[in-house]
Amino acid sequence: MTDPTDALRAALSPAILARLQSLRVTDGTAIAVLDASGMDAAARTALEDEVKAALSGRPDVREVRIALTADKVRRRIIAVGSGKGGVGKSTVAANLAVALARAGRKVGLVDADIYGPSQPRLLGSEGVKPQAHDSKMIPVQNRWGVPMLSMGQLIEADKAIAWRGPMAAGALSQLVDANWGAIDTLVVDLPPGTGDVQLTMLQKHKPDGAVIVSTPQDLALIDARRAMQLFEVGQVPIVGMVENMAGYVCPHCNEVSDPFGLGGTEAAAADLGVPFLGRIPLDIAIREASDAGTPPAAGDGPQARAFADLAVRIGAWLDGRQER
Repeated sequence: MTDPTDALRAALSPAILARLQSLRVTDGTAIAVLDASGMDAAARTALEDEVKAALSGRPDVREVRIALTADKVRRRIIAVGSGKGGVGKSTVAANLAVALARAGRKVGLVDADIYGPSQPRLLGSEGVKPQAHDSKMIPVQNRWGVPMLSMGQLIEADKAIAWRGPMAAGALSQLVDANWGAIDTLVVDLPPGTGDVQLTMLQKHKPDGAVIVSTPQDLALIDARRAMQLFEVGQVPIVGMVENMAGYVCPHCNEVSDPFGLGGTEAAAADLGVPFLGRIPLDIAIREASDAGTPPAAGDGPQARAFADLAVRIGAWLDGRQER
């Protein structure tokens, strides 16, 4: 007996047939399953359009449905940590994620600062709660192209979280193990210090690399070294150090001052034998944009360029480890 899909297959090009896994027609609906491994978003869209164009209008086809499959994504986790609070770690993490997304990577962001979540404000998604499917949370989308999950989306605004370590660890696992889809890079904004959340991250969700954020002054650098030591003990590679709040340009006279010092983080990185990833300026524009939920990395000014340069260096590090 002739296969009823033979005529449909004959309408497809050899390139499509090479990716075709199955094709059937049921009650006027043609369902094609194709292998989309190695294709970017534009190529997948073009593949779907070509198949629909080839199969639509056939006398026995009223509707065409396309299902694309691909090899399982190898998701890499970059942890952003600091030894102490107040150094701008969350701002760096949010803008790093946005800058990586602008560079073409499929990036997600986990706000693992369980007790002091700030990413919903930084990415302009306050008040938006994540949905769940099959017992897994679905990340919240935003206009910056960085799906995100945070404890700040799960609790009432301004409500204190008074949890012991095991509860915080369980919350972290729910955020990291969510349904991230095709995300290939997960940026995790860790709480400051070296506590339960960091230990759970190392033991259960071992990062591929860690970025350490510090301001230039000695006190912050002492704590940054402790944070770095924790990652080293956990055998997590240090991607490098970022110096935040480095240099303030007066908006009136354009004179540059360094209220927190300058170059301390770069010197510490050289001392410790780890890469120095760059400086983020102390700029009121970064503070204002962050408070407004508009990450500076999404813009085109000098602040955006500082985060873009950071993303280039971290992206190169990721690419260098791709085959490991």
